[in-house]
Formats: sequence, structure tokens, C-alpha cells
Amino acid sequence: MLMTSAAAGRGARNSTRYQIVLVALLSLNFGIVFFDRNSLNFLMPFVQPELHLTNTQIGNLASALSFTWAIAAFAMGGLSDALGKRKLPLVVATLLFSVCSFITGIAGTFGMLLAARLLMGVAEGGVMPISHALVAEEVDPKRRGLAQGIAQNFGSNLLGSFVAPVLLVLVAKAFGWRHAFYLAGLPGIFSALLLIWLIKEPAMAPKKAREKVVGPRYTMWDALKERNILICVLLAILLVGYLVTCWAFMPLYLDQVLHVSKETNGWLMGTLGISATIGSFAVADLSDRIGRRPVMIAAPFISILLPLGALYFGGTVWLLFPIFFIGWCVNGIFPLFMATVPSETVDARHAATVLGLCMGAGEILGGAGGPTIAGMAADSFGLIAPLWIMVGLAAVSGFIAMGLRETAPSQIRAG
Repeated sequence: MLMTSAAAGRGARNSTRYQIVLVALLSLNFGIVFFDRNSLNFLMPFVQPELHLTNTQIGNLASALSFTWAIAAFAMGGLSDALGKRKLPLVVATLLFSVCSFITGIAGTFGMLLAARLLMGVAEGGVMPISHALVAEEVDPKRRGLAQGIAQNFGSNLLGSFVAPVLLVLVAKAFGWRHAFYLAGLPGIFSALLLIWLIKEPAMAPKKAREKVVGPRYTMWDALKERNILICVLLAILLVGYLVTCWAFMPLYLDQVLHVSKETNGWLMGTLGISATIGSFAVADLSDRIGRRPVMIAAPFISILLPLGALYFGGTVWLLFPIFFIGWCVNGIFPLFMATVPSETVDARHAATVLGLCMGAGEILGGAGGPTIAGMAADSFGLIAPLWIMVGLAAVSGFIAMGLRETAPSQIRAG
């Protein structure tokens, strides 16, 4: 059943001011999550030679975090729904991933680095399903696409994809890569304090009352019977694979194949963050206006430009900046298939469960499987192989998105 309001049946919402504060703080918090998550990718040109890592091991490190991230997304989404709690799990997760960043900084072997990334995935995986559930419950559904786009994409890309590559590379060059990881762990502590201070625990019915309203237990298999949920899960698998493969191997491709300087490398990867930060407003708002489906079809096809541009690049390095900027527009639809469309498709009481399914499936199959396969391919065929894998993932995603049913309230009313 398509739901045009994620909060159907709820009473009066919190004030507009609180909704803005909530979305801004959730965006900041997830930005810090991605600052920590992406730090190893951007620092890999420093880490790889010191720890003598192979491309397969680099892929395994990216996959390990995605695997435990997925498990946590599955578990925390359902747990949050079952407990009727959002704030407490979010605060605990925020503190834990900061600790994991410090642990990464002291790693001296591949095994220790792997263990640190596994733990970080456990800590970070539940953050976004709970955050999106908060948005679905507290924000006016007319602005749901924009709000969830900002919550997932604005902070994560401004901090995790723009500030992180530029700042961490500078710190690593000046003080060493270990100090860069120590720096990455500090903001999470500050964010946890803000969550405690500013976020309200949503008023949810007691568990027994919720069970009477919801009826039989809603399972992930029930969710997958919904056409839109199945398509969103497939898109998550393919495009998270695209995303994580790019993060893991594009810095190495720029360093070892195109031989750009480490500073330019950081700025190029930072360009992806600028693109996605703008996309957190532009793409999400566009989907509110013209519909989710056309935006989710177009973006994957446009994203083919990024790997092809890098593969066939033959001019001045400055030409890569617009290629990276335009090609990364696909990041703008991540909140749509991970949160907005699922939350508009099922009853709001199942929101965290369904969001955990979409995010968890994307991470465990796309995020964990993609970099491992790409790393093995890179060891066998060179660093061009991961980029060709990105081309294939993007193309298939565009065709799959054609099967979506429209859920945008503006388009449903128009129809």
C-alpha cells in the first residue's frame, strides 16, 4: 500500500523550527559518520606503502566495514522500532564510532586495521535508519524528500566527501596519517552531546499498543513483496557497490595511473563531496517537484561519465574537475531509494525496519561484495578494472529504476 504521508494518523507535529534543527543536526551527525568512514580511503596512498597492503586487502578493508555496517543497519532498525526509541541508540552509536576512529589510528598491521574497520561498521550502521525514521516521524511529508536528502547527503558529503579528503591529506602530510585518524574521531563526541541536548525522543505508543495497531509482525520478506521496496533494495546493492568501489580505488587510480599529486588527488575526491552536497538540495528537491522515478532513472546513466572520464582522460588535470562534479550526481538519489521511496511505500510504523533493509542490503551485498571483487580484479587486470565495474553497475541501475512506481505526493495528487 502506497502511503502519501509517513506520519499518517499522528497528532500535531513539532514546530517548523524544531524540524529544521532536527534535520540539521542529523545531517551534521551523519556527516561526521562519513568523515570517519571515508578517512581510510583518502589516506590509503599514505597507509598502503607503510603497511604493504595489496589491492585485494584494500578491497577487503572497504568490504569489512560495509559488511558490519549492514548487519548493524538490519539489527538497529528493527530494534529501534521494537523499543520505540530513537534518541538513545543514536547517541550510543555516535560515541562508539568515534572510539573506533582512534583505534584505526594505532593499527600497525592489516589484521588490526581490519578489526578496527569491522568495529566501526558495527557502530555506524544503525545511524542512518534511525535518523531517517526520525525525519519520517517529525517532518512534514510535503518536504520529506528534501529533508531526507539533506539528512543523508548534505553533511555526509560536505564533511565526509569534501572536507575529509582535503583536510586529512594535509594533516597526514604534516603530522602523519595516524594523527589524521585521531583528528577524525573527535567531532563525534561533540555531536553526541548536541544530540543529547537538542533532540527529543518521539512520543511513540507502548509496544503492546503498537502491536494491536500493526497486527501481525511485519517482516523483511513482507517488505520485499512490495515492488518498490524490491527495486530500492536492488538499486542500493548496485549503487552502494559503485560508491564504495569509487572511494576505495579512485584515489589509487589517480595516484598510480594518472600520477596526479596527492594534494590534487585530495581536491579531486573533494569535488565529489561538493557535487553531492549541492545534490542533497537540488536532486531531492527536484524529486519533490517532478517525481522520484524520472530522477532515479536519469542519475545512474549520468554517473557513467565519472569512470569513463577518468579512464579516457588525456588532457589537463583541471578538466577532470567538471567530469567528477557532474558524474557524481548519482549520490543525490541515495536518500530516495534508501529512505524516501521506502517510507512512502509502507506504513510509517515499519519505517526503521524497511530503511534498515534497504541500507543493510546495499551495504552487505554492494558495499561488502563490490570492493572485494574490484580489488581482486585490480590485482589481476590493473586499476582500470574497478572503474569498468563502476560503469557496469551504473548502467544496470538506470534500467532497473525504470520499474519504479511513483510515490511523490506532488505527482500522486496531480494524477
